[in-house]
This record gives sequence, structure tokens and C-alpha cells, in this order.
Amino acid sequence: MTAPRTWIDFGWNRRSLASRVTVLTTLAVGLVVGLIAIGGYITVRAQVQSTFDSSLSQRAQTAAQTFHVNPLGYAEIPQWALGAGDVRIALYDNQGQVSLPPSDTTPFPKLGPSELAVAQGSSRQSMRTVAAGGKNYRVVAVPLQRGAGSALVIAQSLSSEEHVLTKLGLLMFGLGLAGVIAAGLAGWGVATGGLRPVRRLTSDVERIARTEDLTPIPVSGDDEIARLARSFNDMLVALAASRDRQKQLVADAGHELRTPLTSMRTNVDLLTQAGLSLSEEQREELLGDVRAQMEELTTLIGDLVELARDEPLPPVVGTVELPEVLEHGVTRVRRRAPSLNWSVDAHPWWVVGEAPGIERAITNLLDNAAKWSPEGGTVHVTLKQGVLTVDDEGPGIPEDDLPHVFDRFYRATESRSMPGSGLGLAIVRQVVERHAGTVEAGRSPYGGARLVMRLPGAPAPMPRTLPAEAR
Repeated sequence: MTAPRTWIDFGWNRRSLASRVTVLTTLAVGLVVGLIAIGGYITVRAQVQSTFDSSLSQRAQTAAQTFHVNPLGYAEIPQWALGAGDVRIALYDNQGQVSLPPSDTTPFPKLGPSELAVAQGSSRQSMRTVAAGGKNYRVVAVPLQRGAGSALVIAQSLSSEEHVLTKLGLLMFGLGLAGVIAAGLAGWGVATGGLRPVRRLTSDVERIARTEDLTPIPVSGDDEIARLARSFNDMLVALAASRDRQKQLVADAGHELRTPLTSMRTNVDLLTQAGLSLSEEQREELLGDVRAQMEELTTLIGDLVELARDEPLPPVVGTVELPEVLEHGVTRVRRRAPSLNWSVDAHPWWVVGEAPGIERAITNLLDNAAKWSPEGGTVHVTLKQGVLTVDDEGPGIPEDDLPHVFDRFYRATESRSMPGSGLGLAIVRQVVERHAGTVEAGRSPYGGARLVMRLPGAPAPMPRTLPAEAR
């Protein structure tokens, strides 16, 4: 069974916005004009009818006072008492007999109970519309004051009034039609002029989509279209910044990957060409270099994948106990830096988030401290009220480099000869910001660098929900 089609099915959704505004404006104005025309016509018609009835009743009362009945039984009334040439008169007695003047030979409007009630004295007046001889008559009956048991009946043709009302109806229809046409033209003009900024904005958006030119659109004014254009410009700025970051990431990644790949290829070529001529010690040294370069390359690729994700994978969110995560991180880094001493002071603190991401961020902070600490030095780690502070005893971070240590691929001059990709602290900032926290770098009272990470939480376990800023 086919479903009934609605007005939307007949191409309404395929119409332009200007045509919709025009149609709706025309319909709305047409409805208003139509109601006004109908209301005006009904009001004028009622007023004309009321005036006509009042005049006819007054003339009937005047005529009833000045008549006399001749021997033939009909009323002789002066023409001035009637005041119109299209008025017909008759006497109607209480027996239902109608008496007409001798000169009136056309059919008189048929009288009925209303007029009979006036003749019999049970009603003071009657008035109604009656058809006779192809015409409509307004018939009024009043009692005779000099002829008891009879009523004077006056019938006046409605032709002139109907002619006037017909002209009035045609005039109202013409005015209504003209109003609808004018409303349609006005609606089209308003829609065309009002939507001109929308069409201009649409053209600019299509040009941007076609050329990929993210230059902001010129905006003037302060209306809704201007606000929409400004919002679109904000989106363009964010998109341009994202594209620039992507280009920078690709360029930096290519630069960082080139060094380990070149070194690995050199070592592999040397192993291939030298073959058995290398001593066991030289072969092991080359293989060790290759393994180290492979590990560095693997770490770099993993860091790049972590940073390049526009949308993080669906996280496993839960309540994370920071002292426990910190303990795991210290244990792992201690194995890689056995010559260092570790001073850890951790107080209870729980956060809601991704345990693997938080553990990686903490591990990167500890790795950074271990890399810069001198042999036999001590790394001081403190966790209080959600603030993790990592101090090392190394050379510290120069003042010029402090604002950039968390940028991708940024490496201070002193660190360029050391292993690393410059992505570890960038990952720390990404993880911390995803958990609505902050991270900053500064000078340590122990002479080295101080890295401070803050995560919102509580000293007791929390419900398993993400912070509002991290959703």
C-alpha cells in the first residue's frame, strides 16, 4: 500500500530558500488580505442591510399613519410617504386576503404567517426577504391604525442593493488579488535582498572548498550572517593551524627519521660488504648499534603515532591510584639507570582517567630526569595533593628553552648530541591536557630541572567518570 503523499513530497525541499520565503510570504499575506476582504464585505453588507431595513420600516410606519381605504378596499397612500418608485404596497387582512392597487398587475411577493400575525394583532411588525417574479424583495408588515384587523405590507426590491454589493465584492476581490501579487513581489524582493549575503558566503565557501585557500572571509556588519561568517572564519583559522601543525609534524618526522635510518643503512651496508672479514668483536659492535638504532626508530615511530592521532582511540577510563602508577614508573626507569639514586615521597591521590596514558606521561618525566642526571646523582620525586614534582641534579634548562620544552621535536642545543626524539615531553603535555591537568618546567633547588605535573583528583577513590574538560 502506497503511503499518501504530503506537500513536502512535491518538491518543497528542493526549492530554493528565496522561493520558500516568497511562497510563505505570499500565502501569509494572501490569507490576511483574504480575511480582511471577507470581513469588510460582511461588515458593509450587514451595515447596508441594517440601514435599508431601518429606512423601510420607518417609511412603512409613516405610510400606515397617512393612508385611507377607498371603497374598493385598497389603500391609497401618497407617493411621498413611500419615497421610492420601486416600492409595492398591499393590504393584508386577518383572514389572509391580499388587496393590491388596481394598477399593480405583477405577482406580489407571497405573504405568510409572519404578515398574518401582524394583521391579527399578535405581532407589531415583521420583516423578511421574499422572492417574486425573479427578484428579491424586502417585505415589511405593520398594523393599520385606522383599519383594525389589517396590516399594511410594503415590499421593496433589493436589486439596487444587490448591485452595489456585487460591485463591492468584485472590488474586494480585485484588491485582495492585487495585495497577494504585491505581497509576492515584495516577498521575492525581500528574500532576494536578504539572502544576498548568504549567497555571497556560499560562494566563498565553495571557492574555499575548491581551491583549499583558507584565507579568512572579509566580514562587515553585526547581523546574524556576519556572526555566521565570523564563526566560519574561526573554523578556517583552526583548520589552517591544524594543517600547519600537520605539515610541521610531517617535516619534523622526516627530519628525525632520516638520522637513524641513515645510520642503520650504513651499518647494514658495512655488515653486508665486509662480511666475514670483520672480527667477532666488530660484528657484535655493529649489531649492537643496529639494535639501538632499531629501538630508537621504534620509539620514535610509536611517539609519532601517539602524537599524530587527531582523535584518540576509545580509552579505558577508570579510577587510577597515582602512587601505584608512580611506583611502577620508578621501578621501570631505575632498571634503565641503575647508577642513579631515587628519593620518592608519594601521598595518596586518585584520578579518573586512562591508566596507560598517565603511566607513560610519568615515565617520560622520570626518563627525562634520568637522562640529565649525572652518574651517582639523585632524582627527587614528590607527589602531594595531585602535584607530581620531579627534580634532577643535572645542568638544568636554559631560560630561553623553558617555554619550548613541551613542543614537538624541540631539543635544546645541549641535548642534540644525546639520544632521543624530542617527543617525550610533548606526549606528557598531550596526556595531561587530555586529563584536564597542567604541566610546566622550571629550575630545581637541587641545581637541575624541575618538571611539575598537576592532575585533578581526590585523596580518596572517585567515581568512574571523566572530568568535564577531558570529555
